[in-house]
Amino acid sequence: MLPPGRLTTSAPGRLCLFGEHQDFLGLPVIALAVTREIAFTGTRREDSLFRIDLPDIDDHDEIDPGNELTYRHRRDYLRSAVNVLRREGLRCRYGYDITVRGNIPINAGCGSSSAMLNAWIAFLAVSQSDAFPRDPVTVARLAHRAEVIEFNEPGGMMDHYTSALGGLLHIRTEGEIECTRLPAMLEGFVLGDSLTPKDTTTTLARSRQAMARAVAVARQEINGFSIHETPVEDARGVFANLEVRGQEMLEGNLINRDLCVAARRLLGAEDPDVAEIGRLLQEHHEQLSRNIQISTEKIDRMVEAALAAGALGAKINGSGGGGCMFALAPGRQEQVAAAIESAGGKAYIVESHPGLTVTVE
Repeated sequence: MLPPGRLTTSAPGRLCLFGEHQDFLGLPVIALAVTREIAFTGTRREDSLFRIDLPDIDDHDEIDPGNELTYRHRRDYLRSAVNVLRREGLRCRYGYDITVRGNIPINAGCGSSSAMLNAWIAFLAVSQSDAFPRDPVTVARLAHRAEVIEFNEPGGMMDHYTSALGGLLHIRTEGEIECTRLPAMLEGFVLGDSLTPKDTTTTLARSRQAMARAVAVARQEINGFSIHETPVEDARGVFANLEVRGQEMLEGNLINRDLCVAARRLLGAEDPDVAEIGRLLQEHHEQLSRNIQISTEKIDRMVEAALAAGALGAKINGSGGGGCMFALAPGRQEQVAAAIESAGGKAYIVESHPGLTVTVE
């Protein structure tokens, strides 16, 4: 049976509502897929080559999938996805001329690389085999392998699963990942790009190293210390034995852990108290800015501008050191978007997105 003559796959970016710098600690996160996407559109060729144009970033690649591919550079995700799927047993027999388009801010904390890999892996799976798994969970798992494990990166799995599954999710990251769809109907989000690129790998690696040192000391000083359960008040008892950075990281992450628990409770209702959600978002940002130290002066200004324009809460989005923030501002989206742009950012009003989509023509 011939594969599709024309195929489009797309996947969205995401907002991390609660849980920045928490998933790699095995702590849960809450994330929302939103209406900024990356799409692969391809027409079948007569040979087995993939000719891929990426006009948004002025790039092009030609891939012969018959053998293990050599990477042109670190994070060569188009090629790593092909290698990962080939090792899983996919045989690429049909080539395509493909154009990749997207409107997710790049290198800005919105999961653009994970969305791209989700869409690309789904394209490969659907175009090459009726039998190869292409359900969202499998796509997310393989995308994480191609992005993080293949290049020995420090990131977690939140982006891949949120993009593939769509909607509002509570994601348990300890052990086998578990995603629970939350019933809350949230609207009024405004995404703000600071237009300052970030260094995800360095920021995450520093965060992980500082927390690892802090947790090691806490386990020595507190019998039965648990990153999941030990109250922040008890953890403060070991601060005298920690460097200042370790104190800040431990306190900030335990407070943010508790904020995520409180948010999970609220978002379990279809009609939650949005003002309280906004307050929790604001507390989360304060920890990320002051203790975790991943915000920037510009992003803090954008957050303050959004609040002054009527947002219920606003926070940095993603690993930090640049990139994006977002605001929760139901009924005030236009005013908040204007305020974010007045503070030097680029604003987008966004809504919930259903996740990975496949269109066969």
